[in-house]
Amino acid sequence: MTGDSVAIEPMTVADLPRVLAIERMSFKTPWTEANFRHEIEENPLAWNLVAREDGNVAAFACAYLVADEMMINDLAVDPSRRRRGLASALLTRLMAGGRARGCARATLEVRPGNGPARALYEAFGFSVVGHRPGYYADTGEDALLLTCALNA
Repeated sequence: MTGDSVAIEPMTVADLPRVLAIERMSFKTPWTEANFRHEIEENPLAWNLVAREDGNVAAFACAYLVADEMMINDLAVDPSRRRRGLASALLTRLMAGGRARGCARATLEVRPGNGPARALYEAFGFSVVGHRPGYYADTGEDALLLTCALNA
């Protein structure tokens, strides 16, 4: 479990080397540095966070806040630091922040076979509301669309 040595902070360009390393270790088709730079520097809808463990980026999350919806786009934890509550800490902060900013719900997509992520999201109250056929370009795999009420 995470302890006092974890801080959740806004993602900065200086965090990108660690964020990119975690992204590459976590996903078959990782976001690029240009993708993250755009989210940090140019996208007014983006809300990007890092979890620092003992001062080092150990996990991150990226979301969009659009009207009354928060769309969680990316959440990853360094594989050597998984199962310690970092994803839960980030998701807790995202959901509280979305609620505080007037979002009524959160949505995200997840691979059907990603059991650990699905268990995490279900523990936070997300439920499957649909499918996105062929969503993942690397495999042609469908995505599950999950949503969770934030105003409950």
